[in-house]
Amino acid sequence: MTKMNVEILDCTLRDGEQTNGVSFLPHEKLGIARMLLRDVHVDRIEVASARVSDGEKDAVSMICRYARSLETSTETPIPDASEKIEVLGFVDGGKSIEWIEQCGGKVINLLTKGSENHCRHQLSKTPDEHISDIKENVRLAQEHGLTVNIYLEDWSNGMKDSPEYVYHMLSSLQGIGIKRFMLPDTLGILTPKETAAFFRDVTSRYPDVHFDFHAHNDYDLAVGNTLAAVRNGARGVHVTVNGLGERCGNAPLASVQAVLHDHLGIETSIEEEMLGEASRIVEGYSGIAIAPNQPIVGENVFTQVAGVHADGDNKHNLYCNALAPERFGRKREYALGKNSGKANIEKNLKELGLDLTPEQTKKVTARITELGDRKALVTQDDLPYIVADVLKHSAPEDRVRLKGYMVSLSYGLKPHACVKIDIDGKRFEADSSGDGQYDAFVKALRHIYKVTLGRTFPMLENYAVSIPPGGRTDALVQTQITWRMKDGRLLRSRALDADQTEAAIKATIKMLNQIEPEFPKVSTQDENSDITE
Repeated sequence: MTKMNVEILDCTLRDGEQTNGVSFLPHEKLGIARMLLRDVHVDRIEVASARVSDGEKDAVSMICRYARSLETSTETPIPDASEKIEVLGFVDGGKSIEWIEQCGGKVINLLTKGSENHCRHQLSKTPDEHISDIKENVRLAQEHGLTVNIYLEDWSNGMKDSPEYVYHMLSSLQGIGIKRFMLPDTLGILTPKETAAFFRDVTSRYPDVHFDFHAHNDYDLAVGNTLAAVRNGARGVHVTVNGLGERCGNAPLASVQAVLHDHLGIETSIEEEMLGEASRIVEGYSGIAIAPNQPIVGENVFTQVAGVHADGDNKHNLYCNALAPERFGRKREYALGKNSGKANIEKNLKELGLDLTPEQTKKVTARITELGDRKALVTQDDLPYIVADVLKHSAPEDRVRLKGYMVSLSYGLKPHACVKIDIDGKRFEADSSGDGQYDAFVKALRHIYKVTLGRTFPMLENYAVSIPPGGRTDALVQTQITWRMKDGRLLRSRALDADQTEAAIKATIKMLNQIEPEFPKVSTQDENSDITE
């Protein structure tokens, strides 16, 4: 790997929060900042805009306190953690500086104008008047002990329409103690060719200046432009988790990391295995779902569908590239559908430990193709049940069988559930109340597993309800549940039914049969009945 000093600045908490409908609570901002600094190991994070609100002030203060605690941590200290926290400030006569100082901040990213059009028409100032104001704010910040970086807002249009203005700004401001000049493609208008040319120009004119590049994704070129900027001298790049940001968003952290590593051979500080977890946390806090085909972090990106791909991977990993899923804490999967083919089915069967004859495999393949033609969603978890249906025998054996249940919902009372299940032929019953019908059902099951049998019971990680592909709102619903095992493994189970609760219950019983082989068979002395929680 090439050891280049390319800094990663994550702007999720500032620019990412400008996504329509996204507003992080202070404790959510702290949680994201903690993960980015401690687990993902980004070099810097931009956490807010100064003077926005009291809530924003609380969030920045909390993050700055956390950064100071990292500097003296006895476990994994980060000596310069406070210098990694940056806040956007304005040329406002020192008001932003005072706000940042009150929060405990050490770095201001001063927003200035990078195009003559913005300078004259938004500020109604001449370039020299604007430069004079900037210098005064830089002086004030330095007097307060702040490190100063400068954004040249609308720099890309400035290079297109008024390059002499840009050069005048840079020449006038270098040498006064500004640490970094940050060059944004504010409206996402650049192509990689233009980005490369503009960066070659500024880095050759000002070889001793540290330039960052801040990309926007309006033409879906943010990652390509970021790559071009680094190829031509950018020493820092700006990203957001999941590509959050105003309009079409910013360059996604995971994609930029992969491109820098694989195409430029740059070894950054990023812990790639943590990118998926960071993505899910930001997805949860922001409410903005990750597209299934989002590179690196999307649900489908390490899933092969075509049977020819599975065949090639079986023979010599012919359809694998440098984006090995294991790098990012993922694994390669082979989807099941009408395009699966025998090789794809065989890979899934092998992973599940199911050994079928060629004739049996042919029958299962035909059944999955039929389901795919009807747009039925088939997953690896469903495969044992398809095998059992096709071959007319129980494979795998259902050690857990739901024998009966009752769930109730009453106004003014907590929902209640009574459950009766057989495990290895032994009968267990329990009842419980909960915050919902399904919650009550799961609590009753958990009581059987944890209290009666002394077993572990997975924690509910995610619960999603949707109309199955090709379905109608008055037909079946699909419930998909994600469970986290005690050892950190994730299990997914799904089921279809006309009733949402019934589908969730079926999916839960599927999950229990998946984990049952990890437990010894129950004995007669384990049997208990009429258990009430």
